[in-house]
Amino acid sequence: MDVASKSASNFRNEAHADAAALFAGPGEVRSLARDLDWSTTALGPTTGWSPALRTLARSIFDSPFPICLWSGPRYALVYNDPYRRILAAKHPAALGQPGSSVWAEIWRELRPQFDGVRAGGEPLYFEDAPFVMARLEGGGTETAWFNYSLSALRDEDGSVAAVLNITPETTARVVLERRLTEEQTALAISEERLRLAVDNADVGLWDVDVINDRLSWSARTKSMFGISAGTPVTMDDFYDGLHPDDRAATTAAYLAAADPEQRALYDVEYRTIGKQDGDERWVAAKGRGVFDETGRCLRVTGTALEITARKAADIRRGVLVDLTQAVRDLKNPADIAYAAAEILGRTLGNSRVGYAAIDHEAGTLHVERDWTAPGVETLAGVLSPREYGSFIDSLKRGELIVIGDVRTDTRTAGPAADALESKRTRAFVNAPVLEQGRLVAVFFVNHGERRNWSEGDLSLIREVADRTRIAVERARGEQALQESEMRLRELNETLEAQVEARSAERDRLWNLSQDMLARADYTGMMSAVSPAWTRVLGWTERELLTRGYATFMHPDDEPPTLEAIGRMAETGQAARFENRISTSDGAWKHIEWTVAPEPDGANFIAVGRDLSHAKAREAELATAQEALRQSQKMEAVGQLTGGLAHDFNNLLAGISGSLELMQTRMSQGRLNDVDRYMAAAQGASKRAAALTHRLLAFSRRQTLAPRPTDANRLVLGMQELVQRTVGPHVTIEVVGASGAWPALVDPSQLENALLNLCINARDAMPDGGRITIETANKWLDERAARQQDMPAGQYLTLSVTDTGTGMPPDVIERVFEPFFTTKPLGEGTGLGLSMIYGFAQQSGGQVRIYSEVDKGTTVSIYLPRHYGALDQEDGCAPPATLPRSEQGETVLVVDDEPTVRMLVTDILEDLGYTAIEAGDSAAGLKVLQSDVRIDLLVTDVGLPGGMNGRQMADAARVSRPALQVLFITGYAENAVLGNGHLAPGMAVMTKPFAIETMAARIRSMIEASRVEPLRRRRV
Repeated sequence: MDVASKSASNFRNEAHADAAALFAGPGEVRSLARDLDWSTTALGPTTGWSPALRTLARSIFDSPFPICLWSGPRYALVYNDPYRRILAAKHPAALGQPGSSVWAEIWRELRPQFDGVRAGGEPLYFEDAPFVMARLEGGGTETAWFNYSLSALRDEDGSVAAVLNITPETTARVVLERRLTEEQTALAISEERLRLAVDNADVGLWDVDVINDRLSWSARTKSMFGISAGTPVTMDDFYDGLHPDDRAATTAAYLAAADPEQRALYDVEYRTIGKQDGDERWVAAKGRGVFDETGRCLRVTGTALEITARKAADIRRGVLVDLTQAVRDLKNPADIAYAAAEILGRTLGNSRVGYAAIDHEAGTLHVERDWTAPGVETLAGVLSPREYGSFIDSLKRGELIVIGDVRTDTRTAGPAADALESKRTRAFVNAPVLEQGRLVAVFFVNHGERRNWSEGDLSLIREVADRTRIAVERARGEQALQESEMRLRELNETLEAQVEARSAERDRLWNLSQDMLARADYTGMMSAVSPAWTRVLGWTERELLTRGYATFMHPDDEPPTLEAIGRMAETGQAARFENRISTSDGAWKHIEWTVAPEPDGANFIAVGRDLSHAKAREAELATAQEALRQSQKMEAVGQLTGGLAHDFNNLLAGISGSLELMQTRMSQGRLNDVDRYMAAAQGASKRAAALTHRLLAFSRRQTLAPRPTDANRLVLGMQELVQRTVGPHVTIEVVGASGAWPALVDPSQLENALLNLCINARDAMPDGGRITIETANKWLDERAARQQDMPAGQYLTLSVTDTGTGMPPDVIERVFEPFFTTKPLGEGTGLGLSMIYGFAQQSGGQVRIYSEVDKGTTVSIYLPRHYGALDQEDGCAPPATLPRSEQGETVLVVDDEPTVRMLVTDILEDLGYTAIEAGDSAAGLKVLQSDVRIDLLVTDVGLPGGMNGRQMADAARVSRPALQVLFITGYAENAVLGNGHLAPGMAVMTKPFAIETMAARIRSMIEASRVEPLRRRRV
């Protein structure tokens, strides 16, 4: 037997053992469930069932109730022995099957109920529900009746694992009109596990022992009365917890249920007042009396369901409908506010509700009309809010003021409480009404007694307050519009006379001014304009005076312009701003405005200056600057391509010349010089790779391999190399911060950057000096981060400071530009600092330079702090011999460059591997989706064929999840390789690479692919 067959067999054995343990115990259905292959059902193996489903599936067999768990999205059946009598001929085939197939004849009726409960709806309960069911031998149908409940069984994360269906069949009682028997009563009281499941479904249980006057509540029922689960309860707790207005009706319903003559169904809805929290809740309760043969009532038992949210929604919906109908035809703002106050006050049973406007200058509230309950005086008139407590400042900030008892609340205790109680107010809510962030009115709700305001109360008050504000402002706006239209009609009727009169009053300055002069009011109309308006914009005076000035503004500029005018009116100070004004021919002109209020408080003067010529000059300047920048870019591109051509031609000359001489000497049989030419070619190729890496670093496109790095250890390890590089005339000083944070960075690139900075520092000190290499922890707040052009947070800095010549500001501004250098021709490429800048940016950090002429330079690399542990140094030397393949190991090589494929394939075949080649991603994926053995995928990142290398690897891992992937790339977008964070089983190597390194990496990845499955099996 192969490994896969053994694994499948083990899995089946584990699944069978789990089912046997889960369904251990007596009973026919348990026996069937133990032997059933659950992997063939809609639910799958029992090992994959959720904890809640497993718990209840184990528990239902201990209950005498017929119970079915409709499990999973397909509602597969898991049921106990009593339920099999309901299934009749459908048993035992129904076990584990979807409800749509087991109860196909009634599924259209059942499915919406199950979907509603599963989607988060309220539990359902039905009494004597009839169904026409095909459960007889031979397929015949019959009508059966059931009392059944549906409730959601939830897992710990709140998701629904199954729908719990408790469904005693009542067919015999309905047909024979028999009363409940003691046996049926016993079945109505579930055992503890079933009680817990019902509690989990938000259904509460209650039971009254009439003979002994004892009350029993489930924990869920106690919570509906604000009582903790472990607290014992009595009948007094029930009566005391009822809302006073609901006690009479609730008591009457209970007595009717316990009356031997009536034996009525106990079906009531009532409010409770929490004993411990004081919260008001709505409860729907149902139950029946249980009687003995003599007719004596033994107990009354049933269920309770909290319906507070539903009641609140019903109340809110009713109030909003009434409010909409009430204010629909009202025009007067005071009438609208009164109608809203009356509806809310009657709904919540308040003593007084009203809408008060605020006078900011006087600091008072003005109530035009409020609604009051019978016997409660009105607050119409002017009120000083500070006489009634210290909450006005909170209202100005837009906070809802909620006070349940004015005597105990610190904002109203003392004299303010006396003043409030004198107005029949013991509790109240004040809802602020804001316009543009400014308090303009208060919607107040007063209550004559202490009140624990519920969230439903507050939500309704907020909604009514908001809608009232909108309706009031709409009415005010309509009134203002009517007044404006009236003024406009009057203006139109007398316009010619007014224009003629104003023309006679204009002085010479008004007529000759090049600026646009106007007199306007705060309602949006202008009453006078100078002739410059027509000269600049083309509009006639009549057009300007008969249209609102906002209609001439650009839509985007209208809000800030009106805001500036409003601010000027509020402060009394002149204001300046710019906007765009339409011309008569449909164009837009930029106008600079100066506006100042007139003493009458109703008008203001505006002076506008045409900025068209200034804007045109700015546009010309911007165009010229953009052209200059483009020229500089092209010059930089030319310098880049020329420099690259020069450097690579030199390197290619060394490579190609060495290869030709090698070929010549080998044909001559002179092999002594071959090693020398080969070393020259390899040296040139390494210098070319180094130049390419510098360019990639400068462009922020190099392939990084970041890992947690100890910068102090890295600097100390390089100190000797740096000293040899800069020479004996330069002193190296290392200052490592104590407790320096680790950084997530490519350590080799950080070493290159540090070495480059030290070389630059040496060049800045031709007569010798001191270089200080320092690490430090930096915590940048928002302000400091903005100054450094970085996100706020914690950073490790690596700084190199020299005592050299320093740099002037104009050089500092350009120091990170590519190819910019102050060194003589031939002594520097200008890529060093650009490379460091690109490396830091790509690592999520930043580079900053600080320098003064003749005072030295400091260059600091900022690297984000790493919060994990540091990697341990492996210290492994390259293997003395190349690791070879084991028999049958196969590697797929995907690269669009034939030369690279050839080289990698030759390496693999020399090491004993079977190599398969593919030239693009489509061909590679076709191989990966076949049955061919593949131990390792070696792929370039940039590939033709519709997918890059990472996408191809991810697609292959769908069918080969354990596939090892080695990316080889000379350039790749960092995002393609996960910004340095590859998935397990993936690695990256940068082209060009040494054969020894490639062979060692291939061997280690293939061996890792074998170790990981073994580790998973042990776990």
